[in-house]
Amino acid sequence: MGICEWPAAERPREKLLTLGASHLSDAELLAIFLRTGRPGQNAIELGRELLVKSGGLRALMDTPVPRLRQMPGLGNARLSQLLAALELGQRYLAEELNRGSGLTRPDDAGRYLLSRLRGYKQEVFACLFLDNKHRVLAFEEMFRGTIDGAAVYPREVVRRALEHNAAALILAHNHPSGVAEPSEADRSITRRLVEALGLVDIRVLDHLVIGDADWVSLAERGWM
Repeated sequence: MGICEWPAAERPREKLLTLGASHLSDAELLAIFLRTGRPGQNAIELGRELLVKSGGLRALMDTPVPRLRQMPGLGNARLSQLLAALELGQRYLAEELNRGSGLTRPDDAGRYLLSRLRGYKQEVFACLFLDNKHRVLAFEEMFRGTIDGAAVYPREVVRRALEHNAAALILAHNHPSGVAEPSEADRSITRRLVEALGLVDIRVLDHLVIGDADWVSLAERGWM
């Protein structure tokens, strides 16, 4: 029996409109984007298979495009829809940062930085450049390294901060291991950046270490 023949209350689209997206499973949400299944599978069953083969929703959305193309039932049209949905989510979080109010808590930036940095297999160091009211001017991925670390150059961070006319920064980098606990090297580069930026009167508000599902604020640890 196809999904269109199910009782209305059990169909993913109708459930979403009636109960809200939070009441749908990952497979049901995927089915809305997939729209149809393939021979022998409806869209929900196809969504469930994609989740099982990839290891879950996060793993599916982090899978490189060439590998996604090899998965069952993902042609160009469906793949484009999934990638567009992921980008929309990231842009939504970005707009949350740019809504005009200043950042006052690590959580304000943490969700966005988590969505941008957690999927990388190598270490990526990034900056949020802020004005004097702590409103976001720009986000930039500054340096990339191996899985063991990234070479961070304070002079380059200072140069980009001055070009953005920033009054403050929030630093962030991911740990490809998925563990957000800061290392001694993380604390050391933070001190170097605080000193370098302080020479041109630019404050470092925080340094967030991004893990697989959470982040750690060095400011909240008292290490800034």
